[in-house]
Amino acid sequence: MKPVNAIDSGFLWLEKTNQPMHVGGMQLYTPPADADETFGAKMVEKMRSHKTLYAPFNKRLTRKLGVWFWEDENDFDPEYHVRHLALPKPGRIRELLALVSQLHSNLIDRNRPLWEMYVIDGIEDGRIAIYVKIHHALVDGVAAMRLLQKSLSEDPQERDMVPVWAMPPSKKRSAKKAEPLDGLTALADVLNQQARSLPRVTQEVVRSIRASLSNDPDYVSAFQAPKTLFNTRVTGSRRFAAQDWDLERIKAAGKRHNATLNDVVLAMCASAMRQYLLEQDALPDKPLIGMVPVSLREDDSISGNQVGLLLANLATDEADPIKRLKKIKSSMQHMKERFATMTQTEIMNYVATVLAVNGANMAAGIAPEWQAFNITISNVPGPKKALYYYGAKLEGTYPVSIVLDGQALNITLNSYNGQLEFGVIACRRTVPHMQNILRYLEDGLRELENS
Repeated sequence: MKPVNAIDSGFLWLEKTNQPMHVGGMQLYTPPADADETFGAKMVEKMRSHKTLYAPFNKRLTRKLGVWFWEDENDFDPEYHVRHLALPKPGRIRELLALVSQLHSNLIDRNRPLWEMYVIDGIEDGRIAIYVKIHHALVDGVAAMRLLQKSLSEDPQERDMVPVWAMPPSKKRSAKKAEPLDGLTALADVLNQQARSLPRVTQEVVRSIRASLSNDPDYVSAFQAPKTLFNTRVTGSRRFAAQDWDLERIKAAGKRHNATLNDVVLAMCASAMRQYLLEQDALPDKPLIGMVPVSLREDDSISGNQVGLLLANLATDEADPIKRLKKIKSSMQHMKERFATMTQTEIMNYVATVLAVNGANMAAGIAPEWQAFNITISNVPGPKKALYYYGAKLEGTYPVSIVLDGQALNITLNSYNGQLEFGVIACRRTVPHMQNILRYLEDGLRELENS
């Protein structure tokens, strides 16, 4: 057994009926030319024939002495984890997005390994969708993208595919037999690392509180985000929308204004948030704060969460798109410089502290006007070439992320084969007409192209 680390435990602790803590992805595939109407069913049959599980898909939760541990699953049921569905006619993308929204709203059974896969037929243009959800305690965004790449092929003729859960780890490490005290030893090591990081984490939290009272526009703390309609309690109902943009188009906008691709993405999101809140007559005087996860993963592992968070001033109080972009760039650079002075363990525990305090505040309602940030905006790098699964071409892969109390809207994106693919998810009741945000993202990009 292996103890669940601080960040991963946080995702388990935060989970409730109205806020499932799994992440997901919706992939669209074009079947090969020789495929017939049974292609989806045959794909499912082949998947279910593979009954060997490898990490992280073999991990099941257990609890001892009040601490969560991972243990291996020895009774895998492929028919439970791999499901075959079909859209009702006419099978438009609208119906597909509605189905994914519904599936993403449901909790994963904690008595089993924390993942599910759905193969979806019946799309009107003949494509097939695969929707996968996996608990955030098992993987972060970078790990999830590595799993996707691992399971696909660059060869359209390759048909002898092994599903991702049945693929052994790529690391060349000798297997070590688990000893009875291994779990306790690992737990002690984790606690020791956390104790050593406590002074630096405490220092950064105190510094953040003091900075919230300063006038430095570049220093973004966890105590200055304004209250918005995105930062209220949510229901368990979700709405998901997706769209892609040409990657070179976004890079060109960045080059035009001496900004990175991530800077442009944040500016697009900031413009969309500003336009949406203006439409709702709910734009606060203070700028929204975006939480931007960054990977701390230093190896090729595919399990757990190894992330830090940057807090970006989205400058939504600024009407001029170029001035807004400059403020975003400055705040992001300042946060990067702060993290450069911290170790990986210190950053991860700082993140866990901020998320835990923010979550506890939302649960208890002690300070209803406070939240650490207004929205999460995550960008995960993905494959640069076209990929195939059982000969079917992957046309697009769209992230489906997390909505929770105090964070009713989430924007996550990943790159794939020359595209930047956005997945926007929100609480259906809290964020009305959420699909308009896709149009506002386009408006935000055009602002930068035309300025």
